[in-house]
Amino acid sequence: MSSDDIPEPLPATASADPFRPEPAARDEAPQFVLPLVVRLEKTDPPARTDALRTAARAVLTMLSDERALGDGEWARAMRDWEDARIRKVVRRARGAEWRKACALPGITVTGERAEVRVFPPVPLDGWPKELAKLQVSGTELDDPEPPPVPDGTGPVLWLNPELDMSAGKTMAQAGHGAQLAWWELSGAERTAWREAGFPLSVGVPEAGHWRELTVSGLPVVRDAGFTEIAPGSCTVVADHPALRRRP
Repeated sequence: MSSDDIPEPLPATASADPFRPEPAARDEAPQFVLPLVVRLEKTDPPARTDALRTAARAVLTMLSDERALGDGEWARAMRDWEDARIRKVVRRARGAEWRKACALPGITVTGERAEVRVFPPVPLDGWPKELAKLQVSGTELDDPEPPPVPDGTGPVLWLNPELDMSAGKTMAQAGHGAQLAWWELSGAERTAWREAGFPLSVGVPEAGHWRELTVSGLPVVRDAGFTEIAPGSCTVVADHPALRRRP
């Protein structure tokens, strides 16, 4: 699974247009990363789409946790992370590795069978040793059966049908998409989504629908191109019902 970072827009609390290319200052700031660890036991790996949904929900859970807000114990790390590139790295763990990861401060989010633990941001070169030794690549995930096509009644993270990305790369991209949607929502809309448990779907649209989505005004993730795909590639469109209703 691969690490990832994108030229993220600024959070909704910033004064800048959230969809402008990031200023050079974001590259010059100290770089932090949001670690995510997915549990991958040899005999019982989760389905790919389940892992993608769970990773996105893990990011949303961290963004909304009281420890990450205001004067919370993780708030300074979150601000430092958002001041630079919004990097996310997905690593895998099993057995004793997973148990050691779960002993560190963080939040475990579960899906149908997937388990993803998200940690407060750490310096790019300052990972805890329990996480630094975990593998980034080497495992792929599949869906045993084709996942159902999202019906569009709830939030959907639409994936670019023309890109071939590893599971880890795609989990990071799904997290980016969820984060962009979160930044665009009002306080009341965020509260409603959080209280519902952050329901969301992940889907791959047909090529024509994808092109329509990318110009619809919904948040679009554009990758920085450091791993797997070309710089500027559109990877995810974050489609939330509250955002569709806006002019």
